[in-house]
Amino acid sequence: MDNAATTMHKPQAVIDAVAAAMGSMGNAGRGANEASLSASRVIYDTRDKLCRFFGGENPRQFVFTNNSTESLNIAIKGLLNPGDHVITTMLEHNSVLRPLYEMEKKGVKLTIIKSNEKGTFDLKDMEEAILPETRMIICTNGSNLTGNYIDIEKVGEMAHAHGLLFVVDASQTAGVFPIDVQKMHVDVLCFTGHKGLLGPQGIGGMYVREGLSVRPLKSGGSGVKTYSKNHPIEMPTALEAGTLNGHGIAGLNAAVDYINEIGIDTIRQKEQCCMQRFYEGVKDIPGVKIYGDFTSFNRCAIVTLNIGDYDSSEVSDELLTEYGISTRPGGHCAPLMHEALGTVEQGAVRFSFSHYNTDEEVDTAIEAVRQLAQD
Repeated sequence: MDNAATTMHKPQAVIDAVAAAMGSMGNAGRGANEASLSASRVIYDTRDKLCRFFGGENPRQFVFTNNSTESLNIAIKGLLNPGDHVITTMLEHNSVLRPLYEMEKKGVKLTIIKSNEKGTFDLKDMEEAILPETRMIICTNGSNLTGNYIDIEKVGEMAHAHGLLFVVDASQTAGVFPIDVQKMHVDVLCFTGHKGLLGPQGIGGMYVREGLSVRPLKSGGSGVKTYSKNHPIEMPTALEAGTLNGHGIAGLNAAVDYINEIGIDTIRQKEQCCMQRFYEGVKDIPGVKIYGDFTSFNRCAIVTLNIGDYDSSEVSDELLTEYGISTRPGGHCAPLMHEALGTVEQGAVRFSFSHYNTDEEVDTAIEAVRQLAQD
């Protein structure tokens, strides 16, 4: 029950695709041999699938990275300049916050929209923070700590109305919630493959709206324009210096097929059913405090809690050693969200569900929390 960190159970088709690629795939764009051409075909096919999956306008606008963190670094450092103003929220992961703090030291002005005690923010506060020099709004689509879902279509409409760039961290939602980058006015979408997309670790990506130029984070080999002193500016090569993780891309390719076959709505509903079952089972246990907004169950399949004054790491260790339940304790790389929740010292125990989880597993977890709360 630690799927917000990474989905441990992968579809068999993903495992098979990675294994097959390991035995057959060469280096895309580095030759005319079959191994190289095979890699190129898989990589292009995956771009095309991601383009359709996320409602993009051109497969060339989908770039492969190592993970969401790399994608977010490229977007933040490649679009902001000294004197620009950027708006974000207290809900963000350090993969957003730390690059923003770096850019702040270089002369970018940063505004962080405050969260209430339930881990939500007011869109009016975000709009009121817009200044003449504001260039970008960047926010998560779903909190990795509380599971609160952010309606990025509403944020995107506001950003678009004010002529601002809109960058979305979809780490917790890609593969589980439908995302249409054009409909939602998303200029840059950052995602990872190893969570809701059910792919391998070490493969992620980003969508960049056509016509938007992003400074590359890296330069180097690309397989084309060898004799130019400058890295190519054409997408996707502009943001893909070096050899791509072709084996991981092959796995992601199979993962997207699996999600399309099962149905993204089916996957989300199963995860949310697990979450609701667990929430209803633990919310009234004496000593248990749950964080986040549960006025709607249309949210990421996350329930984060504490038991009394026990340190979250101690609770998580007991869940693992005594009950065989994997959870995530501590700060979850979301320091400002913990400030808003008042859990900086204690941390919190996060249960995050997969569509592979069963009702029996959920009930076992409920009983484990009940027993620990009674100790």
